[in-house]
Amino acid sequence: MIEQPQIAKLVEAQLRDAWPHEAYGFTPWLLSNLDHISDAIGIPLVAEGSEVRVGRFNADILARNPSDDTRILIENQLEAGNHNHLGQILTYLAGLDAKTVVWIASSFTDEHLSALKWLNQHTEEGFSFFAIRVKVVQIANSPFAPIFDVIEKPNTWDREVQALADTTTRSPLSENRFAFWTAYCDRVPGAEEQDGKPDYWSNRWRVVANPDLIISIYAGKGQVGIFLRPPRNGSGEETYALLSAKEPELTNELGVGMGDSLKYFFSDSMKGEYTDATIRDSLIDWLARRVNEYEAAVVKILRPLT
Repeated sequence: MIEQPQIAKLVEAQLRDAWPHEAYGFTPWLLSNLDHISDAIGIPLVAEGSEVRVGRFNADILARNPSDDTRILIENQLEAGNHNHLGQILTYLAGLDAKTVVWIASSFTDEHLSALKWLNQHTEEGFSFFAIRVKVVQIANSPFAPIFDVIEKPNTWDREVQALADTTTRSPLSENRFAFWTAYCDRVPGAEEQDGKPDYWSNRWRVVANPDLIISIYAGKGQVGIFLRPPRNGSGEETYALLSAKEPELTNELGVGMGDSLKYFFSDSMKGEYTDATIRDSLIDWLARRVNEYEAAVVKILRPLT
């Protein structure tokens, strides 16, 4: 007789079993584990602080997106979302100059989700609002495992279509990006044919096939940079496994370490403001050189594995 494996049931636990106190337990844990939120919303996050003072209130967590230097406000609850937190979030936006809002709660009403959807549809380009429902599960007496379920997020496709149709309402930030990428395509032979026409976003992608990877270059505040990332809709875990198998060789070729994110790997940057015309060419030349070096390293080291 074949011995049957022992099977346990996955059960949902109470949030306060994992974090008895919101301010002293849940918020500090999130601050130290922003990769969970980063994986859920698809953008890198670097912690700036918690309980950040804004007038009479304290914002739970403030983070930054290193690829474009924009701020991300994270407001977290162990209870259901409520009007007080929605009002505070809107207050924090002005006081902290945040562009992305991540509201985490155990549940949301239809009215609150409708409010976030309206904000995603009617605020100007660059603003994003996320609602994330959090729960914890465990198997038997195993450690708690958090699950972050994104239930409201920006409709990126709608925004891109609207942006292309209406260039008169673009922000100065978008116009600066477009000017930089236009200069990039003008200066780098074959850039437009290989990586696409100039656009208004902070990043440009070079898609590598076999292995499937994306080389992302970006223009951010005070720096330009480059990193490897999973393919569109790809698995961060699978990409991590692929790259970590050859991490020493890739580090030797690229001159930077792999990092510990599941979304962004082998990140490198060059200091300099991309809107400064006096250094723009040197920033473009650095990006063009590095993107070719990254592609050559990927092909040389990883293609024999696939």
